[in-house]
Amino acid sequence: MVAIAEGAPPAAGDRSLLARRATWGLVALALLTSWASLATGAAGVSLTDALARTLSGEGLTLQERIVIFEIRLPRLITGLLVGAALAVSGAVMQGLFRNPLADPGLVGVGAGAGLGAVSAIVLGGVLPPAIAAATGIYTVPVAAFLGGWAATMVLYRVSTRAGQTSVATMLLAGIALGALAGAATGLLVYVANDQQLRDLTFWGLGSLAGAAWPKLAVAAPIMLAAMAGTLWLARGLNGLALGEAAAAHMGVPVQRMKNLAILSVAAATGAAVAVSGGIGFVGIVVPHLLRLATGPDHRRLLPNAALLGASLLVGADMLSRTVIAPAELPIGIITALLGAPVFLWILLRRRGVLDL
Repeated sequence: MVAIAEGAPPAAGDRSLLARRATWGLVALALLTSWASLATGAAGVSLTDALARTLSGEGLTLQERIVIFEIRLPRLITGLLVGAALAVSGAVMQGLFRNPLADPGLVGVGAGAGLGAVSAIVLGGVLPPAIAAATGIYTVPVAAFLGGWAATMVLYRVSTRAGQTSVATMLLAGIALGALAGAATGLLVYVANDQQLRDLTFWGLGSLAGAAWPKLAVAAPIMLAAMAGTLWLARGLNGLALGEAAAAHMGVPVQRMKNLAILSVAAATGAAVAVSGGIGFVGIVVPHLLRLATGPDHRRLLPNAALLGASLLVGADMLSRTVIAPAELPIGIITALLGAPVFLWILLRRRGVLDL
């Protein structure tokens, strides 16, 4: 065998060095957008002035403490976690299906979570008083998470036979589950009153306006644990790019990897939808752009997707708060305006491969 010198340059087409550099750039971008998010808002509170007073020993005013620590900071952390969770989930789904157009909505997880949330909004008034008192402000987030989780469990049972999960069956079952959840959601919308319809419209388009520490305390551990779990998938997803048989011959535990991928995506997406509503295109656009720029190695793709997804959603949230301030645009409108043209470009670029 020919020994490779330790300091040898990377082979042609090797973008690992570019991916590592991109990681540092994305860290800087996340920090920049986070600072801008804390400094931006309709309340007129200056983050720079507040920081200067804190360093001089004067302390913050009551208004500054409320705006920065009770409104902007939980909203920022929610945006970072939701953007990262959606982007990582999209990267995992694209690797699992070996398709750049896959995202968590493809397998019905988002539709199931949406049905759970709509059910809580429309039918929340008929809950027993004990349950309503116990859940309180968590009713919609908990219902959304349970809806996404139930859709995942049904999907897994349908697509798994003799201990083996069929990706093709999972895709078809996900489409059917999404249609079924959409029909049930439409029925609930039909019987909703005017106030419920307004809540449904705003929630369905996505928003971080309801971000608060109590909701984060529930959703953040789920999203963080799910994203941490995906780091164990990187090697397996790289092997799966060659096909399931080739991955198994390389020593990849294919079935175990599928199980972990499905559960991680369900948990991350369900928790994200529970606190932010329906936000589209992040899971499709972010991973695909990174694959084009830095290569398909999931060891770098997954953390980079988390960083770029977090920055993208925080940036979109800043636009939603400032474009028509003091009112807010639903954040799903911003992500759709940014993501839809990129998605069309992906389709046009890949239509020869996809036979479109």
